[in-house]
Amino acid sequence: MKFYKQFSYLGLLIVSVFLWQCSLTKTASNNATDGNSYYSVNDFKTILKYDTHVHLNVYDTTFIHQARADNFRLLAVNVNPAYYPPIEEQRSIAMRLLQVYPDRLAYATTFSLENWDSDDWQQKQLAYLKESFDKGAIAVKVWKNVGMELKDKNGKFVMIDNPKLDPIFDYLAKQHIPLIGHLGEPQNAWLPLEKMTIKGNQSYFSKHPEYHMYLHPEYPSYDAQIQARDNILAKHPGLQFIGAHLGSLEWSTDELAKRLDKFPNMAIDMAARISHLQLQAVTDYEKVRNFFIKYQDRIIYATDLEAGGTINAPELEKRIHDSWLRDWNFLVGDAMLQSTNFEGAFKGLKLPRAVVDKIYRTNAEKWFPGINKNK
Repeated sequence: MKFYKQFSYLGLLIVSVFLWQCSLTKTASNNATDGNSYYSVNDFKTILKYDTHVHLNVYDTTFIHQARADNFRLLAVNVNPAYYPPIEEQRSIAMRLLQVYPDRLAYATTFSLENWDSDDWQQKQLAYLKESFDKGAIAVKVWKNVGMELKDKNGKFVMIDNPKLDPIFDYLAKQHIPLIGHLGEPQNAWLPLEKMTIKGNQSYFSKHPEYHMYLHPEYPSYDAQIQARDNILAKHPGLQFIGAHLGSLEWSTDELAKRLDKFPNMAIDMAARISHLQLQAVTDYEKVRNFFIKYQDRIIYATDLEAGGTINAPELEKRIHDSWLRDWNFLVGDAMLQSTNFEGAFKGLKLPRAVVDKIYRTNAEKWFPGINKNK
């Protein structure tokens, strides 16, 4: 009996030690999982990332060298404002860079609005697009000159839901080629400069009064621009559409959520509008963070940075790197931050690793088929 009691005590001790070790192992495992579920600010260069909205308007390798240093791949976007090179020249520059850096670059083409009223406009633009796809383009960009500049022969503004554009959208949907749409402007464009919420908007519209809609009440309204865009999403449900600049709904995550809920064929890029989200985070941090988490499959990282002009290479490298790193700190870190675009502090969103991976990489690969074909 004495031996039996001693054996029982020994067995109980062994079992207790075993359970204690299991508990320690489980705790360590949980801690490891928790530690690995978020990126740190220092992970910036170790993670493959895409910037899906840049403009390379000159043959200059500075941008791509910085992308390589910071572990980015780029989507160079052709677009047709009057102050950019002709779209054929932009395409040529993108193709030359693509030949040298196929592992770092893809490009999106666009189409011309010249001779809009001619009977063969559709035929010529479809031919140009098809030629661009044969030359490696993976997407198409349409710009705000539709809705804000282009007028038909009767002097009426041409909106993006004009039936004359339907054959182009039908073709893109059939070929599974995504359309990037910069349609309309930030809501600030319809306000006087002093009432704009973002200093960057104040600077831009003071230099480009032609797009400062507060000065042009005869132009289509903000609501008309958004409605025309929504009309094509409803009319072409098979069209894969990326709303550039937060779909020109940068001022409200609620309004963005409404469109993302209504139009499953729509994603958004953050190009040149992340400060609007940061401004909202000043007063409602959880709402902004929850928006990113809920719509993690529909948000794509982008900046609208460009190469061109007279800026020298070291300054351009620094500008690009600093911009990318600031955005990474906001999305990945949880420190208190400030912006030069507005007053007030906001906290980094500290998004889960899986969400960050989608925003920076897998969403780009999903919404832009072919963007990684040369990696």
